[in-house]
Amino acid sequence: MIIGAIEAGGTKFVCGIGSENGEILDRVSFPTEKPEETTERAAEYFEGKNIEALGVGSFGPLDLDPQSDTYGHVTTTPKPGWSHYDLLGHLKKKLNVPAGFDTDVNAAAFGEARWGAARGLDSCVYYTVGTGIGVGVYVGGRRVHGLVHPEGGHVPMRRHPDDTFAGACPYHGDCLEGMAAGPAIAKRWGQGSDSLPEDHPAWEIEAHYLAEAVTGAILLLSPKKIILGGGVMHQSQLFPLIRSKVARNLNGYVASAVLDDMDRYIVPPALGDNAGLAGSLALGIEAAQG
Repeated sequence: MIIGAIEAGGTKFVCGIGSENGEILDRVSFPTEKPEETTERAAEYFEGKNIEALGVGSFGPLDLDPQSDTYGHVTTTPKPGWSHYDLLGHLKKKLNVPAGFDTDVNAAAFGEARWGAARGLDSCVYYTVGTGIGVGVYVGGRRVHGLVHPEGGHVPMRRHPDDTFAGACPYHGDCLEGMAAGPAIAKRWGQGSDSLPEDHPAWEIEAHYLAEAVTGAILLLSPKKIILGGGVMHQSQLFPLIRSKVARNLNGYVASAVLDDMDRYIVPPALGDNAGLAGSLALGIEAAQG
């Protein structure tokens, strides 16, 4: 079985094909430009590859209600040209195969649960920390949807006591994304995360906000694994800072042996930068199986 997969990011599209066991056989990436041009380029990639189904994990917000007239649309995104675009509909029209559709972070959580860091577990939460912050939630062996889908990047944050930065989110100012995503780091410090030294005070503040988010996720959802991915999390010095701050925040309140070993509980994605594409592959496999 050959399955097509698209990780549709706000910055770039990653397209690939893979097998039912999660092996990615080929992949390509290109910038996310105007919606019609970008989806056409994605469809062209799959021509002649004989895919039997397609999985799409996309930036959002999205309409994920199959009963909705706008199911498969990108909705209120600030990305120019993409608001209210029928992403899934255009791809299905071009490719004419069964298609699974979810947020890119729900897809990543699904991939990690199926083949990665949360394999064998029935719950995990996946944060991607990059150009934006997204949260994928997998609980009870299912991806979480509801009124829309998890938007954990926009939850309000308790401020770091030394932080006077106003926040960079165009909707909410000082939400998690507004305080801790890549553009917020660059705006606060005048340089991107890749150029900041490991001992820069930026990381203490960054870890504070991510630990606040993770603590909330533990208390609200009780996941069996927390996975932190995305470009900002390539700064590996963040992991010990976040783990220690989460332990301090919880202060022994949640009694679980799992939390006694934070190094194994709060982890990077086992699938690495392939988590989103592998998760989209899992969505396609699910669609193929009906």
